[in-house]
Amino acid sequence: MCEEYAKRQASKSFVIMSCEGACLRGEIARQAANFICHQLAPDKTARLCLGGAFTKDTGQRSLVKNGKKVIALEGCFLECASRMMKGAVPGLEPEIIIADTLYDFDRSLFGIDELPESEIRSHAERVAQKVAERL
Repeated sequence: MCEEYAKRQASKSFVIMSCEGACLRGEIARQAANFICHQLAPDKTARLCLGGAFTKDTGQRSLVKNGKKVIALEGCFLECASRMMKGAVPGLEPEIIIADTLYDFDRSLFGIDELPESEIRSHAERVAQKVAERL
């Protein structure tokens, strides 16, 4: 299934990978990436499975290697998704967008359970709109 998905997505202009962290910032980045790829710009964007791309050299990694433009929607300044994929795909230079710079929130919060789901969703949608405007 993953391979077929990657083949169907290969012609799209933008490959979107995101932080998949278990923290609040990662959750907002993940939801924003999904919102971009599945609602705002599905005809232009392919949503990368970061785990699949990182762990094996098959279809998901091919999306990264062959993508016209790879965008890394990072939850925070640590840039984990980009750092992981640069290790798996030498020479990769994605456009990096730090999601937590695109919305206001209490920066002392870390856990997903520290903010109501409605606020997480609102922040994710705000990030997605700002990123989609750049596509």
